Amino acid sequence: MYKLAFFVPVEDAEAVKEAVFASGAGRIGDYEACCFQTPGTGQFRPLSGADPHIGRVGDLARVEELKVELVCEDGLIREAVAALKAAHPYEEPAYDVWKLETW
Repeated sequence: MYKLAFFVPVEDAEAVKEAVFASGAGRIGDYEACCFQTPGTGQFRPLSGADPHIGRVGDLARVEELKVELVCEDGLIREAVAALKAAHPYEEPAYDVWKLETW
């Protein structure tokens, strides 16, 4: 089992979550589309060569985002990350993947 966490602008969160859920991630027992989300502010400065979805090259941008966390079965994690990248509006989405221990 893995935990996948990613950051996404609030207005794009539902579409990205649905794409990740469609990969099979976010299932716990007899439940699907399970996640936890926390609001926050993301910050970044696009460098030369970037094609930012939000903001302008060279300018510091701050964006209201959600941190979305969910679990994913071992055999689905690559598909879940691929779905996240395909659906996310940023050209370089920020995400983390952790291998979980079961007890």
